[in-house]
Amino acid sequence: MDTSVAAGVELVLRSTRVVTPEGTRAASVAVSGGKIVAVAAYDAAVPTGARLEDFGDDVLLPGLVDTHVHVNDPGRTEWEGFWTATRAAAAGGITTLIDMPLNSLPPTTTVDNLRTKQDVARSKAHIDVGFWGGALPDNVADLKPLHDAGVYGFKCFLSPSGVEEFPELNQDQLATSMAEIAGFGGLLIVHAEDPHELDAAPHTSGPKYADYLATRPRVSEDTAIEKLIALAKRIGARVHVLHLSSSDAIPLIAAARREGVRLTVETCPHYLTLTAEEVPDGASEFKCCPPIREAGNQDLLWGALADGTIDCVVTDHSPSTADLKTDDFATAWGGISGLQLSLPAVWTEARKRGHTLDDVVRWMCTRTAELVGLDRKGAIEAGRDADFAVLAPDETFTVDPAELHHRNRVTAYAGKTLSGVVKSTWLRGERILHGGEFTEPAGRLLERNN
Repeated sequence: MDTSVAAGVELVLRSTRVVTPEGTRAASVAVSGGKIVAVAAYDAAVPTGARLEDFGDDVLLPGLVDTHVHVNDPGRTEWEGFWTATRAAAAGGITTLIDMPLNSLPPTTTVDNLRTKQDVARSKAHIDVGFWGGALPDNVADLKPLHDAGVYGFKCFLSPSGVEEFPELNQDQLATSMAEIAGFGGLLIVHAEDPHELDAAPHTSGPKYADYLATRPRVSEDTAIEKLIALAKRIGARVHVLHLSSSDAIPLIAAARREGVRLTVETCPHYLTLTAEEVPDGASEFKCCPPIREAGNQDLLWGALADGTIDCVVTDHSPSTADLKTDDFATAWGGISGLQLSLPAVWTEARKRGHTLDDVVRWMCTRTAELVGLDRKGAIEAGRDADFAVLAPDETFTVDPAELHHRNRVTAYAGKTLSGVVKSTWLRGERILHGGEFTEPAGRLLERNN
């Protein structure tokens, strides 16, 4: 280790398997002042006065970055909250999350509302937290002030959001908001389901998942994405498709990219690991919008993730109280709680399909950090924040809802055996979770411009 670096090193993390931008290798990671200052040889001498943490063959990962989380705090804190959500995230190896502008009350659609949410989060965050703004039909004038106040971009819906305080945009309103956001170099992130296609689909109720699936057909996503691409191409905007579930949209996305459209795309662990065929009748813990689709569709999503057409994997953690998860798919709340289980769920399926932890880190950390411009996060290399997860990738566990840390312990993964146990989580060089025990909240509130 370079002597000029060694002088200030406080901590060295060592493992035979460290996931770095150059691949997984044996290494020692030197930390000073909460930052990574060097990634050195495995057997590099530990500087005088520095503490050594040796993880043996457990894998040292960069702390994951989840850019799609509904914390619902304030206003719907019985659904979730910053204290519980950030603990669940830390337990899953996530060290940074970006909070969606709904379903909190108030939604993050004005600077005052943003400050309200920040004030609530400040003392409760166990990990670092940033915020998305929202684009509504009537808040175009609020978008630039929100951007200047540090939100990472703006979410909109093209079909009803499920909460009345966050209405969807029609195509004219979408064009207006998109042009405004493009004008100051912002990012528009879109829940892309076409309302006309949803209206044309069957309107059924009851406990059968197949009936629910028919109410949100693939064509609703495909049509919305096609229109979004055309508009983004015309305006020259940067846009991001949220929670892609329809594999039929993949050729549209690939073609748009070849044409130079500034388009990125995410999918979610539940679309990659759960299938429509396995959903029992009445099991609305599996309900989300857009829905979990068939196994053949899932295979194509994995192919698009492997070839880079899909950029990243995020949880879309969207919890509710248990009573809203009724056995009628038409009326049950649509959302899956996945913060704590996203890494093992994705890793369990990824390894079966021949992928490595390097791939998982790229999808769930590096590319998500790049999406929102977090150049301090997302990799184990000098200059980044010393955020880490220590993973035992071959250890397995069976999901017990009672052991989950999010507020309402409802999960579509109950009873599943997953690979990958998070042994500890570190934030800026401090261990915030070890052996199931958390430190006091140490997270910071992040803003795009600092």
